[in-house]
Amino acid sequence: MPPIFMDLAIILVAAGVITVVFKWLKQPLVLGYILAGFFIGPYFPWFPAITDEENLHVWSDIGIVFLMFGLGLEFSIKKLKKVGGTGAITALTELAIMFLIGSSVGKILGFSSMECTFLGCMLSISSTSIIIKSFDDMKLKQQKFTSTVTAVLVVEDLVAVLLLVILSTVGVSKSFDGGALAGQMVKLTFFLVAWFVFGIYLIPTFLRWMRRYMTEETLLILAVGLCFGMVVLASRAGFSTALGAFVMGAILSETIEADVIHRIVTPLKNLFGAVFFVSVGMLIQPAVLVKHWLAILVIALTVIFFKSLSATIGVALSGRPLKTAVQSGFCFCQIGEFSFIIAALGLTIPGFNQDLYPIIVSVSILTTFVTPYMIKGALPFYGWLEPKIPSPVKRRLDQYSENANKDTGDKQGIRTFVQKQLINIFIYSVILAAISLLSTSLLRPLLDGIFADAGIPQIWSRLTGLVATLLLMSPFLWAVAVKNVSKDRFRQIFETYRHSQAVVIPVMLLRYFVALFFVGLVVGSYVNLAVGFLMVVAVMVLFVVLFSRKANGFYAQIEERFFSNFNSRQAQASFHIPKGMENEFSMERLRMTAYSPLVGKSLAEGQLREHYGANIVTIERGDQIIDLPGKEAILMSGDLLTVIGTEEQVSKIRADIEVEPDMLVHDRSDHELHMYRYRVDPDGPLCGVEVANSPLSQHRAMVIAIERQSEPHADGSSDTYKLVNPSRDTVFRPGDLLWFVSPEEMTLHGFESKMVKVQG
Repeated sequence: MPPIFMDLAIILVAAGVITVVFKWLKQPLVLGYILAGFFIGPYFPWFPAITDEENLHVWSDIGIVFLMFGLGLEFSIKKLKKVGGTGAITALTELAIMFLIGSSVGKILGFSSMECTFLGCMLSISSTSIIIKSFDDMKLKQQKFTSTVTAVLVVEDLVAVLLLVILSTVGVSKSFDGGALAGQMVKLTFFLVAWFVFGIYLIPTFLRWMRRYMTEETLLILAVGLCFGMVVLASRAGFSTALGAFVMGAILSETIEADVIHRIVTPLKNLFGAVFFVSVGMLIQPAVLVKHWLAILVIALTVIFFKSLSATIGVALSGRPLKTAVQSGFCFCQIGEFSFIIAALGLTIPGFNQDLYPIIVSVSILTTFVTPYMIKGALPFYGWLEPKIPSPVKRRLDQYSENANKDTGDKQGIRTFVQKQLINIFIYSVILAAISLLSTSLLRPLLDGIFADAGIPQIWSRLTGLVATLLLMSPFLWAVAVKNVSKDRFRQIFETYRHSQAVVIPVMLLRYFVALFFVGLVVGSYVNLAVGFLMVVAVMVLFVVLFSRKANGFYAQIEERFFSNFNSRQAQASFHIPKGMENEFSMERLRMTAYSPLVGKSLAEGQLREHYGANIVTIERGDQIIDLPGKEAILMSGDLLTVIGTEEQVSKIRADIEVEPDMLVHDRSDHELHMYRYRVDPDGPLCGVEVANSPLSQHRAMVIAIERQSEPHADGSSDTYKLVNPSRDTVFRPGDLLWFVSPEEMTLHGFESKMVKVQG
């Protein structure tokens, strides 16, 4: 038997037992997983240890993939756009402060300059998996501040990829390579945009075609397959597997099937996530804790205090209210998986302190234990802090928060125009670059081989590839250079926004330059640049003159399909909240469980508006959709309710709709039905009485069978037959043997001696 079977048995049994204890103690489950890992790890001698650690690391990597995939499914590009500025400002503020403080702490502890640099980077990156798992355990995912935390985590993960490149370069060359960093940033940005654009265009379209043939089984297999497919692409492109899993989750989060995918993938995420956290707990080394206890304690306290403080400052600087800043900042009080990767990278450098890796792992364990308590303590701390803030400072903070994102007048109008133009140029440039890259790396070698085998000169294969590539690029070249270009539009802009020529004209020239650049890039990769460029210019002029309307229509179809896929999940909402009211209202779809106290009640009986302040605008029940249900509408288990209200109102009603049972499995013996048998006596109280009118009905007894003698045969004998579930009008006859059940201990006056309680 492969050792992984025994290892998984030990991991899951230990995790299951300890997490039940932690659930009883009302503690976060992630702490139980880590403690279970310590007990079965190689440094705790009194329990069975894991034998195949290499395979265990593979399983824990799978756990990271599912954790990040689940995070992506809960992610929304629209929400990131809404809080993107907050995420970037907070992440960069936190990273800068923690790098300086971490490096300084390293100097104090006697580490070398190289080790201090690595330590500063390790302390800069928070643990996405720990924070998201804590949100799951504490049921905080829908809180207002969690969207801010998620945005910051995404930015941090992207920065972590760049830090790995920087540190790899620094570790090898002992110097900073700005060119490598710039190249990696361009590469990361290119792949992210390309994956999102092509993914959102292709995957929802495919799912729409296959929807009628989909079951939960096939959808699960397809979703996990797409996840690992993107993991492979990300790894081949030089990025982390976690990033690939997150990207695919984010793409699928924009589909109609997102809710179903999230529900069916969650058990897999929980299983493999448990393996990951158990594997982290196995890295705890008591000997290292004893040897470096002071360094571990100093670094852990530094992370807990300064990381929370720097994140709080960052969120406040981004314009969020102080309450949101404190709640968000207190989440960033730990280090995690990226810190392990950075530490492992340091071990490959000659002369690097080998003890730094177990020190960082121990710090991660300590800060992980603290994380749930810091999240819980954020509101009490804010309640203590808020009255102590001087009134002038409080007014300044409120005013700063209100005015942080305000901008009016001509500057806002021209800025919006230029921003849209630059975003379009950037997105189309990525698409054109992806097409040209695929053309030169795949299409050109393929055509050269085919034409060479056929004995055709290479120039014809190159011209064929050039024409095919330009035809494929043509709608996007048109979108870059020609879309929304008209004299009337520019005249209106120049008249509305004074002094706008100095901004608008360079932007338009940039559009033409980008289009010509990609044409020249493709031409130069296939044929002589000078000859090919003249030929292409002539073809493009003819194309624009003769086929501009067709190009416009073709591109419009592509754009319409993309935005239809991008907004497909949002289109499932009952209606769209206007932009000016998005901050005041929250609209969510909540699934009513069987344990909700509102099940079986009408809207009038539940008094949802009076008790919660929220409104139910739609009830989805199977294939039935009830819009604006009346007060007589009954709420049933399994209903999908669209609720609208403020963040606080929706959060309050969610607690009474999505109610989880205290026990998943109930003991039947606590609710036992008692079975009795009774022989009907000719003079007894049941003889000649119908089932519906018998005294048994007063004791909620149900007659399930009657054994009755048939009419005598010619020889005087008779047979016994059974009436199973007799009807209400069945009359009891003398000699009938009744079988009935009741939830009560029955003592019927007059026939106790003939009634026998059946045991077993």
